[in-house]
Amino acid sequence: MTLTSEYLIAACSDDSFENGLTIATRLEPLAGAGAPVKPAVYAGGLYQVEKRWWGEDDTRQIVDAISIDNTPSQANRLEAALERMAPSLGLPRITLDLAVHPHLPPHIPPKLSAFRFPHRNADAYLRDAQLDGIKVNKTPFGSRLFTATAQNPAALIEFMPHALLFGFWQSHLGKKGPQTKLARSWTSEIIGYEPAAVDIRRLGLKGDPLNLTADDAVTFDDDDTREWEFVTGKAKTGSKSRDSLAEVGHGQVPVSGSDAPLGAVSFRSIQQRSSLSIAALRNIGTGDSDVDGPLRALLCAIGIVGHVAAFGRGFNLRSGADLVVSSTEWTWLGENGREAVEPILMDEARTLFADCVAAANAAGLPVSAWTETDIVLTPNASLLKALEQTFPQYDL
Repeated sequence: MTLTSEYLIAACSDDSFENGLTIATRLEPLAGAGAPVKPAVYAGGLYQVEKRWWGEDDTRQIVDAISIDNTPSQANRLEAALERMAPSLGLPRITLDLAVHPHLPPHIPPKLSAFRFPHRNADAYLRDAQLDGIKVNKTPFGSRLFTATAQNPAALIEFMPHALLFGFWQSHLGKKGPQTKLARSWTSEIIGYEPAAVDIRRLGLKGDPLNLTADDAVTFDDDDTREWEFVTGKAKTGSKSRDSLAEVGHGQVPVSGSDAPLGAVSFRSIQQRSSLSIAALRNIGTGDSDVDGPLRALLCAIGIVGHVAAFGRGFNLRSGADLVVSSTEWTWLGENGREAVEPILMDEARTLFADCVAAANAAGLPVSAWTETDIVLTPNASLLKALEQTFPQYDL
């Protein structure tokens, strides 16, 4: 079967018994099958190690597995892809302009896109912004966003439609403020099955062409290590005013034992599983059946075009985690069972998205304003002060 806007609208209607879409993709490291891949590392220097059922129904067994990229991270990667495509797709663009900071360091982007807000429409960066010198929550724009819900989604459709697909929790407005929650409808993860080993340490040596003695003592300013002085004697571990030469980047420094970071892992198989839940999308609606089908279909199209853009070709997750697509299977779970879907390519995803936008516009949803939406926010006084404290002036 081929997914069309008409099919998605019908599938997303209130009286439909369709279930959704799954995408199962086999991945290989860029260096080839079995080559080590670096999974995500979490607090405490840990991989997310699990036990998973793996295999076909008649041969399924419990195996060791490691999460290479979990569901929230995958959503962020789709959002990053949508951010890159926003101008060509016509998606609404909201940015927080950080250039008002008098000495923003070069590694900080001068603008933070709403596609990068960690909590989307419920994010603290939106709460602590101002629009034309007025606190966002005091503007009609901000008031509508902060009070939007799954049953009152017009503001989110107009300004931040991806929040309806990936979910949000309005938890940054205080205990007496709205606590609106919406679960994600699009989920995705990348799992490595049967790792050759789990606790692999990346040993190494930071070299020094002059072979200076790393544990000789120096004094320096923690905030600016360009200014340091050599002192007589050995370093005192943990001292802020007297530490080793290694702390300012000199000397041979071995990395071994428990100090060595976790290394890349070789897997028997790496798989990405993505799913779009029509049942979850039915939680979103205006109560008007003529509007809700096109609204939910539009969210489907946003997920599909974002997925294809982010993962339809080779991609990089982090250093040591470059993956390419070996094979992919798209399956529609309908009222009458499973049906294979022809995998959607980029041009087809764009067309599907455009058709769904047109249907949403015809249904009266506020998508015609997307091309006019280029909202630029600035940090309020408190956020600006926090920025200046975090990033004081540093003359290169």
